[in-house]
Amino acid sequence: MTDTGSTQDQALADDAGDGASEGFAGTDPQDGQDDGTAARLDGVWDVVVVGAGPAGSSAAYAAARSGRRVLLLDKAEHPRYKTCGGGIIGPSRDSLPEDFKLPLQDRISAVTFALNGRWTRTRRSKRMLFGVVNRDEFDLRLVQAAEQAGAVLVTGVTATGVEQRGGDSRTVFVTLAGGRKVEARAVVGADGSASRIGRYVGVSFDQIDLGLEAEIPVPESVSRAWAGRIHLDWGPLPGSYGWVFPKTDSGTLTVGVISARGEGERTKEYLAAYVRRLGLSGFEPLVESGHLTRCRAEDSPLSRGRVLVAGDAAGLLEPWTREGISYALRSGRLAGEWAVQVAEASGAADVRRQALNYAFAIKAGLGVEMRAGKVMLASFEKRPYLFHLAVSVINPAWRAFARTTQGHTTFAQLMRDHRAARKLAAVAGRQ
Repeated sequence: MTDTGSTQDQALADDAGDGASEGFAGTDPQDGQDDGTAARLDGVWDVVVVGAGPAGSSAAYAAARSGRRVLLLDKAEHPRYKTCGGGIIGPSRDSLPEDFKLPLQDRISAVTFALNGRWTRTRRSKRMLFGVVNRDEFDLRLVQAAEQAGAVLVTGVTATGVEQRGGDSRTVFVTLAGGRKVEARAVVGADGSASRIGRYVGVSFDQIDLGLEAEIPVPESVSRAWAGRIHLDWGPLPGSYGWVFPKTDSGTLTVGVISARGEGERTKEYLAAYVRRLGLSGFEPLVESGHLTRCRAEDSPLSRGRVLVAGDAAGLLEPWTREGISYALRSGRLAGEWAVQVAEASGAADVRRQALNYAFAIKAGLGVEMRAGKVMLASFEKRPYLFHLAVSVINPAWRAFARTTQGHTTFAQLMRDHRAARKLAAVAGRQ
C-alpha cells in the first residue's frame, strides 16, 4: 500500500503551527475494544514501558533481564513503517541485546559528499562504516528480544496520562485511552518525539527540526549502482542536509532532508530539488513521510517521581546529524536498569536518589556528546563549506568521520583530543 503523504503533510502543518495535535490527552478507537487485552494488564507491574521503539524495547529488555515483571505498551502493531534512514552506526551496534542479529539491507563503506549539489566527491573506507536496516524489521526484532527476555507486549493501546500520589506511595498509574489504569512501581516513557510521558515529566527542547523522507523503489540496475554507498548533501538552509541510504536487499532508496523547524515549505522544496538532482524524480515513492525531531535543553528533567524518560521522549539525539537510534538504544538500556532500582525504592527519598543516578548516567555520557554536537551544529550552520572541504579533501578529517561512524570515537572525544577539530569548530563558528 502506498502512503499518500498525509504524514508528511501533518509534519508540515506542525512545522507551521504549535503542534496542538500532539496534546497529552487523546482517544484511540481501538482502545475501546475488549479483545482480551484487559486481563493481560492486571496486577502491579515492576516496570511499565510506554512505547516499543528502540528506546522502549531496550528499556524493557534491560528490566526484564533482571527478572522483573515488565509490561511493554505500544499504540501500533509491529512491524510498522518508521520515518528514518535506518543507519546503524558503531554505538548502536554495541548497544544491541546479546545475540541480536541485525537485519542488514546493506553494508556501507563509501560516502559521496556534496555541497548543495556541487563539488561532489566520494570517499571510501577499507572497512565497513555502518549498516543500513529497514526500521520495521529492526524494531520488530528489538521487541522480540524484549519478549524473549520476559517482557509482556501489549499493542493497540494509547497511554494518555500518568498519576502519582506523591509521598511514599510505592506505585504509579498509567492511564490508557478509554480510562483504564495500569499500575506499576516504575514507568519508562519512550513514546517518541511528541511524547505524552515526556510532557508529564516536563521535558523541554531548545532545538526542533523537520525531517522529510521518501522511500523510493528503483530498478535493480539503479539499486546496484548505490550498493555500499550513501550520499550526504550539505543543504541550502542553515544546518540542513540531505541523505540517500540504499536498502539494497529490498530494492529501495531512502531519500530525506532535515532542517530547522519553521521552514516547512523550503524544506519540502529542498527535498524535491535533491531528488531531481539525483536523477530519481522519475520513480514513484512507495512512502512519503515527515516528522519533527526534538533535542532537549541541557537542564531539561529526565524524571518525575517514579517516571523516567528515554530516547526521543527525553529529547536525546545527536544535535548535528540528528542521529537518534544509538541514543535511543543507550538511554533505553540505562532507563530500564535504573527503573528497576526505582521500582525497588522504599520511599520518596530513595526514589529521588535512584532517578538522579539515572540522570547522572545520561549526562555523563550522552549529555557530553550532545554538548559537543551542539557546538558542531552551530559552526556548521554558519560555514558548511568548511565541513565539506574537511571531510571530502582532508584525509585526517575523513578518517575522523569514519572512526565516528564505526564507533571508535565521538565528536566530544575528537574535540577534546584533537586541536584541529577544535580549531575547525572555532573558525567555522566565527561571526
